[in-house]
Amino acid sequence: MLEALIRRENAVVAGALFALIILAWLALLAGAGTGMSVTAMSGWWLPMSLPAGESWPWNAYYWAIAFVMWAVMMVAMMLPSAAPMILLYARVVRQADAQADTVEAPSCIAAFAGGYLTLWILFSVLAVVLQFALERAGLMTIMMNSRSATLSGALLISAGVYQLTPLKSACLKHCRSPATYLAEHWRPGTAGAWRMGLEHGAYCVGCCAVLMLLLFVGGVMNLIWIAGLSLFVALEKLAPFGVGLAGALSIILIAGGAALIIAA
Repeated sequence: MLEALIRRENAVVAGALFALIILAWLALLAGAGTGMSVTAMSGWWLPMSLPAGESWPWNAYYWAIAFVMWAVMMVAMMLPSAAPMILLYARVVRQADAQADTVEAPSCIAAFAGGYLTLWILFSVLAVVLQFALERAGLMTIMMNSRSATLSGALLISAGVYQLTPLKSACLKHCRSPATYLAEHWRPGTAGAWRMGLEHGAYCVGCCAVLMLLLFVGGVMNLIWIAGLSLFVALEKLAPFGVGLAGALSIILIAGGAALIIAA
């Protein structure tokens, strides 16, 4: 009966994660809009008409839109690869509940997931600031991608080199070993769950933040680029060949970045 109850409740958690992921991707689809001209975009990312040759004003409203855009994008891109860790945590904490005859599991699961997403929301704040700086420096187009081949090449090379660093390897190893993390870093209670989620989020940011900066290369509004990066992150963390894939990508990124800089 206990196993059946845990399976049923884990299905509820899985359903909630799936629903949140779908909603985030639907928001991205709606946000990208259907207009092909920057003067008449229909999505909420670019919520106003724009005279040719002008850029959107960075007022409070636009700052808020940019932040929401990045936060939703991080949920859509990162939650799929984090779902196995959250589901495993949910299973373990429900078993602990059953053994201790407590009902902390729902709040603990929410705290764990919330702690994880908090790190990516903080990353979103930094991404908006960087977007503002790049735009004001004249290095971004109105479609939110780099207008400089040198900048694009530098970002690609930086991401490729980072893939080979010990920090990247350590963070990726953590993300690929959820059971080991839970066994070595378990903390009871809702506060402990929140801290565990924050720690897992920190490792995940350490693993993927530099890759997320490649959105400035392919375009923050480019859904194909967003989906491609999301797929790579999921494979890197979850697939048996993920470590090899990370190494192979480093070569591709460095070569592509060098080619862009030479061609410039």
